[in-house]
Amino acid sequence: MLTWVIYDIVKDKPRTQVAKTCQRAGIMRVQYSVFLGDLNANEIDELGLKIKSLIDEETDRVYIFPMCKEDFSKVRLLGEAFDKKLVTNEIRELFL
Repeated sequence: MLTWVIYDIVKDKPRTQVAKTCQRAGIMRVQYSVFLGDLNANEIDELGLKIKSLIDEETDRVYIFPMCKEDFSKVRLLGEAFDKKLVTNEIRELFL
């Protein structure tokens, strides 16, 4: 299932740890605090637990949005949408 992970984390160290956790989960960075990739339900749960252990729940915000292909096809990208330095062709192809 295509999954977005979007976060706003106050401190640098946990923010870096969350980014590395997302990368290790196999999802790709599309902006500095936005990741996208294909995860199954168990992988989404596991990622959520790992991120929860890294953040401060009083100050940080993390959104994990699993999307079915039908809903994903309705996503509209505006402006640059992705950071060109971070996004691979694999991600761009998801939106063609």
